[in-house]
Parts: sequence; C-alpha cells; structure tokens
Amino acid sequence: LKIKIISKKRIMKYTKIWIKSMVLACLFSCACSKDKVAVNDTTEPTVDCPGKITNAVPKGNNNVLVWSDEFNTAGSPCTENWTYDIGNSGWGNNELQYYTRDNAVVENGILKITAKKETYRGAPYTSARMKTQDRFSFTYGKVEVRAKLPYGLGTWPAIWMLGDNISTVGWPTCGEIDIMERAGTSSANLKITTSAIHNSSGYGNTPYVGENEPKEDLSTEFHLYSINWTADKIEFMVDNVVHYTYQPATKDAANWPFDKNQFVILNVAMGGTLGGNVDPDFTESAMEIDYVRVYQ
Repeated sequence: LKIKIISKKRIMKYTKIWIKSMVLACLFSCACSKDKVAVNDTTEPTVDCPGKITNAVPKGNNNVLVWSDEFNTAGSPCTENWTYDIGNSGWGNNELQYYTRDNAVVENGILKITAKKETYRGAPYTSARMKTQDRFSFTYGKVEVRAKLPYGLGTWPAIWMLGDNISTVGWPTCGEIDIMERAGTSSANLKITTSAIHNSSGYGNTPYVGENEPKEDLSTEFHLYSINWTADKIEFMVDNVVHYTYQPATKDAANWPFDKNQFVILNVAMGGTLGGNVDPDFTESAMEIDYVRVYQ
C-alpha cells in the first residue's frame, strides 16, 4: 500500500482554489437571484400603485391629490385600483367588441387599452373597459386624465364616470359624467372630442353636450382631459381650458344626481352609436394613458 504524502504548500494551494470557487459560485448565485427578481417584478408585479393617497387631507378646493394611478409598474393594471367589464353585450349602444382583461396592459409607464380586429367568442373585435367601481369612488373633485387617443374610423374612446348607485337605481338615474368621448363616425369627427352629461332630465341623445375645438393631433400627442366637479357645477376642460359647463339653475333629483359618489371608467369601443362603421382596413389601435388623478 502506497500512501502519497501531500505537502503543506500544496494543501494551502488547494484550499485557496476551493475558497475562490465557493466565492465565485456564491456571486453567480446572487446575480442569478437578482435577475430572477427583476423579471418577476416586471411580469408579475406586486401592488405598486398607490391609489388612495394616505394622509391626504382634502381642503374642499379640489387641489389636494387624494387618488392616482401613474401606471409605473409594467404588466396588468393594478387590481387594487381597477376592475373590468367583460363580454360583448353591445353595451346598449350596438357596440361590436368583446371586452377582455388582456387588452389592457401597462408598458413603459403608459396604460394601453388596445382595440384589435380579431374574432373572439363571436365578436369581430376585442378591447378593454376598466373601472374603479368597488375600488374607489368619490363625490366632488377634480379629475385629470392625460391621454393619447386611438385612430381609425369606427373607434370610440371614452373617459367617463357613473354613479355608485347604478346597481340599485339604474341608468340614467345614477347620473353619467362623460369627461371625454371621441366619435369615429367620420374623418372630421376623429379630430373632435366632446363632453356630456346624462341623467333623468336628459339622456341618450342628451342636450347636455359640449364640443371642443378640432385638434389635428389627438392620436399623435397627449392631451389633458379633466373636470372640476363641485356642489354647484361641473366644468369640462381640455388642456386646462374650459369648453363646457353644466350648471342647472335649479337642482333636483332629475338634473342633479351628482351629489353622490361616482367611479371612473376608461374604454375603447368599436362601432356602435358614436363609433359608426369600422374601417375595413383597421387592424388595431390604442388609447394610451399616462395617468389618472383625482383631487379634492
């Protein structure tokens, strides 16, 4: 039996090699773990959407931020802030799309609600309709939505609100505030946004409509769509310029259901009453939203 004697120097050499190997393995493992966390943060985001601003104290002049979604986390919109309407019921307007969750996604700090030409469960188009119902609602305040609109005949983007009590009193008794709509019925209408009010005193083809001046860049540039809602009136603005004011001289339950909570809705419809005939060459287009903010 031969026993090989290993010198002290060789033992020290092997020990150093082993230590270096362990250090490198540890560093590699840590690096991999960090990469994995980064990927998960992007594809399966945790709740990183503040929604209701803690410690915000409303002053009553609509300049204190009380709720917002800045869409800073990539992936699906935050479920703490948003729920969805799903399906293709026509939504009372003969709309053509099937609303899904998948058509709303956050990318590079922007929410994109994309309408697509694709057959899905019998519908020729898909899109998304998001809402803060059962998440956040409020009475009186300033709402700001910075958005770029989809392009194409037949597209019908909207930023609007409905009364919390719609499930008990129905529409239009609950009241509807259309912060922004853009009809897709003609090339001229693709340059014009409107604002409107629906309630028991006027709904459907409501007389309470304000039309903003035409803009050539509604689908290429972001604009700020907002309202200033008080106990006395509702002012509608584009880029901080008031273009319509709803202010009944004598308020009653029919013309002023706006003393109760409302929630926010974002959607892109296809066809229907204000969408019109869809361009046969349409493939897809998105409403892009930088942020939604509510002040009180």
